[in-house]
Amino acid sequence: MVRAMQPQILPRKEHRISRKHINQNVLRTLYRLRDKGFIAYLIGGCVRDLLLDRTPKDFDIATNATPNQIKRLFRNCRLVGRRFRLAHLHFSDGILEVSTFRASAPSGEEETEEPGLENRPPRHLKDSDGMVLRDNVFGTPEEDALRRDFTINALAYSIEDFSVIDYSTGLSDLREGLIRPIGDPYERFTEDPVRMLRAVRFAATHGFTIEESTWEVIRRLSFTISRASPARLYEEMLKLFLMGSSRPVFDLLETSGLLAALFPLLGQWLSGSSDHRAALAANLEGLDRLFQSGTAPSPALFFAALFGPSLEEGALEHQRDGIPRQQSLDAVCTAFLQELRNIVSVPARIGAQMRTILAVQTALHRRPPRRPAIMAGRAGFADALAYLRLTAEWKRENQAALKWWEAYLSGVPAKMEAEPSPEEAPVKRRRKKRRRHRPAAPTAAIPGAPEAGS
Repeated sequence: MVRAMQPQILPRKEHRISRKHINQNVLRTLYRLRDKGFIAYLIGGCVRDLLLDRTPKDFDIATNATPNQIKRLFRNCRLVGRRFRLAHLHFSDGILEVSTFRASAPSGEEETEEPGLENRPPRHLKDSDGMVLRDNVFGTPEEDALRRDFTINALAYSIEDFSVIDYSTGLSDLREGLIRPIGDPYERFTEDPVRMLRAVRFAATHGFTIEESTWEVIRRLSFTISRASPARLYEEMLKLFLMGSSRPVFDLLETSGLLAALFPLLGQWLSGSSDHRAALAANLEGLDRLFQSGTAPSPALFFAALFGPSLEEGALEHQRDGIPRQQSLDAVCTAFLQELRNIVSVPARIGAQMRTILAVQTALHRRPPRRPAIMAGRAGFADALAYLRLTAEWKRENQAALKWWEAYLSGVPAKMEAEPSPEEAPVKRRRKKRRRHRPAAPTAAIPGAPEAGS
């Protein structure tokens, strides 16, 4: 149990958070809770990012109102969650999450996973390894802050007096750029192994450093990440790799041991050759450039960038055994996705899109391609072309095909399709000349033979 300490309070004039940077629906919700006599705080990552002059991805509200009280206050409220009971307020521009202040399980309240002991669901539940399965014990603002994952995420912004409240060392760690758990790292990462991925994400996206003893615990416990829900790990993968920092994320995952625990087959492939690591690093850097240019990569493109080189290499081995490319690629992708779903549950739709991206590459490499207008109009073409761009940059191959498509899509080369350059022109097959059958010459008259018609 983390001990409460005297909070550090920054009055409005000592911090840079302005209500102008807070969504209007968020402000109205905060004001309504306050006006009804409840405590209402902005909490977590949004406060951290506002203090750093970054635009928050979303806003979270914490209050002493219970979920049912929140539901009675807001007609647009839906209660969700089993592990954490949450209120979702639905607005035209998105969903706002409102949570009730929580505390660690009080003495005698904590229960272990033994279904059937009681009819009522327990408020706090851990499995035999110490991982939290349910946590609906309500508490005070102080208790809520001290049970959060990292100090920089335990900062609160009060709508009552517009102050920032720090119950741990969040403000100093924010100034030093340090990722530090609240409490014992071993216990916090055992309670929720996904916190290890969150530490990596915050370090990569904010350019922060993971505190040394915390880093050592992550390396010791990295193998436990597979205990988390496969569906939850899929969502975490998107947060890790689709926010413009996939290359530093990859490096931290690999050195911590989390990558090998999440993707054992990828780890084995990377150990086979330095070229493998270079290919993957180039693909991830390309994804980051795409994000920085204002185009968020799709999940299917991310999985193709991460696993495509190894899958294409596996398909090539099957082709050497005489199996056609498409059949080889299908077999390799199917086996890989079946193996992966035990740890990270990739939706079937995303897996199929990844397979299509890889399968279309042969047609994109052809110059000129067959029926390019039809290809360009198909769903998933943009991702397939983006993957071609990634591989063309690091392989230094297929660059002519990429230039052809870029020119074609810009509306330049109508004649380019009909008149490819000599070195790009496909080899024409010679037609076999048909032998003409000449009419047989008239037979010479044989002496003594009867004449026709006689």
